[in-house]
Amino acid sequence: MYDTLAIYLPGDIRQVLNRTPEELARDIRLYAGLMLFRLGKLSSGAAAEMAGVSRVMFLDRCAEYDIPVSQMTAGDLRHEVADGLRHHGVALS
Repeated sequence: MYDTLAIYLPGDIRQVLNRTPEELARDIRLYAGLMLFRLGKLSSGAAAEMAGVSRVMFLDRCAEYDIPVSQMTAGDLRHEVADGLRHHGVALS
């Protein structure tokens, strides 16, 4: 199921961006999906669906716009790896 939304833009915006109405609608869906994902409001799957692209393509777009796809920091990752190694009996020095 899809909802239809009307977005009112100043008349010259589409011309300034040199986009057809269809291209502009597609761009806005993508940018909205990217922003909602970045803000943590949507999962990558839901944001990809909103944008009308595959999840893989959406994650590629995240990389293109420097949007992190994981909230895990380097410190978090080190902690997770250390815990996993300890769990499997690997001694850390």
